[in-house]
Amino acid sequence: MEYKDYYKVLGVSRSADEAEIKKAYRQLARKLHPDRNPGDSTAEERFKEINEAYEVLGNAENRKRYDRFGSAGQGMPFDINDIFGAGGVNVDDLFGQNGGFSDFFRTVFGDAAATGAYTNAQPLSRNVEQPIDITLEESYHGATRTLVDVEGERFTVKIPKGAKTGTKVRLPGKGSQGGDLFLIITVIDHPVFKRNEHDLRTNVRVDLLTAVLGGEIRVETLKGPVNLKIAPGTQGGKSMRLRGRGMPKLRQPNQYGNLLARIHIDVPAKLSQEEQALYQQLAALRSA
Repeated sequence: MEYKDYYKVLGVSRSADEAEIKKAYRQLARKLHPDRNPGDSTAEERFKEINEAYEVLGNAENRKRYDRFGSAGQGMPFDINDIFGAGGVNVDDLFGQNGGFSDFFRTVFGDAAATGAYTNAQPLSRNVEQPIDITLEESYHGATRTLVDVEGERFTVKIPKGAKTGTKVRLPGKGSQGGDLFLIITVIDHPVFKRNEHDLRTNVRVDLLTAVLGGEIRVETLKGPVNLKIAPGTQGGKSMRLRGRGMPKLRQPNQYGNLLARIHIDVPAKLSQEEQALYQQLAALRSA
C-alpha cells in the first residue's frame, strides 16, 4: 500500500496554516471539478484525491493524527499498531461506509488505536466548502449544478438569482457525516457588463450624426435588447440610466437594479469625397 503525502497532493508545506490549506484546496477543486472536466477520468481521480487530502488536513484532529503517522508510514509495509498501539476505531464509524476513501486513509483512520477525542468516538460531522463558478447570465437568471456527495451520489442544487462573488449557498446535511455543504460562489467577469452590487455598467457606441441630431440606438441587456433614445447634442462620456435593467436582488429577486450605459461617440475614420465636402460646408457655416 502506497503512502499518501496529503501535503503534496494539495501543494502546500507541512507548516501551512488552515487558511493556506483551504485556499489551495479551493483552487484545485475549482480546476478539477467534474463539471469543468466532463469525461476526464484523470481529473475525476485527482478531484477525489484532493477531497480526501482536505478531509484530513482541513480538520485539526485528523491532521494531528496524520502528522503523528508522518514518516513512520513512508517505509511501507508497516504494522499500524506499532505506531498507534492495538485496538482502535473503525473508519466506517468515523466517516460512514467506505465514504469513497482510499485504503491508505482507511488504514490510518480505521484500524489505528484511538486516543483522546477518538476514544468511543461518535461519527464526526464537519461543514464543507466547495467553490462554484457561474456566469453573469446565470446570476441573472438563476442556475443549477449537479454535484457528487461524499457517498458518490449525484444531486442537483439551485443557485439563486442575484448571487454574487462571495455568496454562500448552504445545503444542510450535504457535508461530511451530516455536516453542511456551503457552495462559495464566484461570478466570472463578463466581457460586456461590469457589476456594481445590483447595477450594471456597459459602454455603447453612438455614431456622430446620431449624437449631433438625436435618434435611437439598440442596446443589449441581460434581459434582451432595448431601444435607447439619444437626445440631440449628446456628449461622449455621458451615462444614461436604463431602469430595471440591472441585476436582480438576491433576497428580493423580483426587484432589479439599473443599467448605466456610457456613451462613446464614433468619429468616422474615413470619409467619401461627398461626405468630406459636406463637412467642409458645415465648417464654413460654423466659421462664418
